[in-house]
Amino acid sequence: MKLRRNSEFPADLKLRPDSEFPADLKVRPDFPLLANNPGLHYLDSAATSQKPRVVLDALRDFYETANANPHRGAYALSVRATECYHQSRVRIAQFLGVADSDCLIFTRGTTEGLNLVAGSWGMANVSSGDEIVVTAMDHHANFVPWQVLAMRRGAKFRVCELTPDGRIDLDFLSGLLNKRTKIVAFSHVSNALGTINPVAEIARLVREKTDAILVCDGAQSAPHFPVSFDSLGVDFYAFSGHKMLGPMGIGGLIGKREMLEEMPPYQTGGDMIEFVHDDRTTWNVLPHKFEAGTPNAANAVGLAAAVEYLDGIGMDRVRAHERALMSEAQKRLAVIEGLHIYGPPASERSGVLSFTLGDVHPHDLATILDGEGVCIRAGHHCAQPLMRRLDVPATARASFYVYNDESDIEALVAGILKAREIFGYAPV
Repeated sequence: MKLRRNSEFPADLKLRPDSEFPADLKVRPDFPLLANNPGLHYLDSAATSQKPRVVLDALRDFYETANANPHRGAYALSVRATECYHQSRVRIAQFLGVADSDCLIFTRGTTEGLNLVAGSWGMANVSSGDEIVVTAMDHHANFVPWQVLAMRRGAKFRVCELTPDGRIDLDFLSGLLNKRTKIVAFSHVSNALGTINPVAEIARLVREKTDAILVCDGAQSAPHFPVSFDSLGVDFYAFSGHKMLGPMGIGGLIGKREMLEEMPPYQTGGDMIEFVHDDRTTWNVLPHKFEAGTPNAANAVGLAAAVEYLDGIGMDRVRAHERALMSEAQKRLAVIEGLHIYGPPASERSGVLSFTLGDVHPHDLATILDGEGVCIRAGHHCAQPLMRRLDVPATARASFYVYNDESDIEALVAGILKAREIFGYAPV
């Protein structure tokens, strides 16, 4: 199905609104890279976010005062490192509404978390004839692992289609579900369209018709609005620290305790064992069972500092700020002749705005914007099945976060208008 382009805003809107811009966060000075580059307009936070000074300080402080292997030594420095690592897990679990912090497994990010579920629970529980359901908007990290699992286990791989305005088609999903459905995987928020999916409604549908597990890609939700795993109604939720002001290379998988305890280890090695005999090995308790090798303690500390910073702002306020930015950006871009926006209205999406400008390739558009100091993403956004349904090879994507303001929107609009002039653009 080809998705229609967004047409929420009439073409006669003024480029500049008369009303005062409502977004109120003034945190750019907290981010050294942005503060040191006043002409930079960073609009690629859906790929990776900038880091506030408190996160950079936390990383440096760990390495200067607590750098030792956690869980390995009886000496005071190792004990300090262990405590820093443990307290970081507790703090991050609190931020994500996880009462049992041992059910938060540290990973390198969302991709590893989803592969952990596919490689562990999936390989142990999916059999020939079972069915796995994903959606047409999913990131490759929540599409390919299940596709590969289905091929390895002889299961049927099924893709839920979307509505014309870029939402999961719940009627289509309902028609896919049956007693052979073993896994339903979906994104909380689309990284390419910004669509916020109705987790509770999806969970209700799946629970009513199947005994399947629910796996939620939370890479684009955890950074942008309040999330409580214990209230979501899913079995697994994966997230990435680098998209929520934390360091690269740290993230997590949250799972229900009873499921995590039944799953075989994803990797083996140090710290995830209880006893190693010559003929067998027994496994450590959660969360260590799934964290083989030396843990990424410094980045866990950095991520804990990031969620502390976000809590200081307030996630409701983060969401309100982004909605104001999105509404304003969508209004201003909608009046540019030949520009087409994909996905739902601003009120029903996160801080992601995907668009095309006539027959100008998104890579060319991004290059021109880069020359104006505006950083956007161009490409298929690791969502090729979605691009086929949009009937485009790629889109340009501007994504907003806490440090963005009206000046970033103005720079984006000015850069697009310059691109139109350069290409002598005639609408297609």
